[in-house]
Amino acid sequence: MTTMLFQGHGSYRFTLDDSTVIYIDPYFGKEYELEADLVLVTHDHFDHDAVDKMPHAPGCEVIRARDLHPTSDEYLSTESHGVKIQAVQAYNENHPSDECVGYVLEFDGVSFYAAGDTSMTEDMKSGKLAAMKLDYAVFPCDGVYNMDADEASECAKLVGAKHNIPVHEVPIDSADATVAEYDEAKLEAFQAPGRIILVPGAELHM
Repeated sequence: MTTMLFQGHGSYRFTLDDSTVIYIDPYFGKEYELEADLVLVTHDHFDHDAVDKMPHAPGCEVIRARDLHPTSDEYLSTESHGVKIQAVQAYNENHPSDECVGYVLEFDGVSFYAAGDTSMTEDMKSGKLAAMKLDYAVFPCDGVYNMDADEASECAKLVGAKHNIPVHEVPIDSADATVAEYDEAKLEAFQAPGRIILVPGAELHM
């Protein structure tokens, strides 16, 4: 069984059936003791890019936005450690489209959309993501650097994943800022089918 550990903010970790370990946007929280086989970074802001926070297993691959989004109109796919990875759009006024991506992952029979830092995108509105018939999707909802919970709820309905998870609800201004681990009101304001609310340290078995 695949396990997702939510570390907080936009950071989470997957442990797959074969013990492959994937970190996405490492920065926040604890539980970085497992060696990484694969690290995915949606963009290079400090609160998503602490790729040295965990030990790296031999053969660990770190994939950044520019690796799968080399030009403005190219969103590429790849496979690493048996995980299929497709880059998709992520952008808003604080996150330029040529520097950011979301990822659609396939592993252990599960499809998972990591939206990254974004607001509503053309990939959401066009039905491209809905056509993938996703199992899980994660959306930011801080309302400062990204969309708020209301817009994130609309995005979740457009994407149409079976299960939808609000994250990144507390904005972080600087690396030395002291912030709350989570904002319950913003999490509750996210209304989407199959909503799952995770607090830092919570696990989800897929």
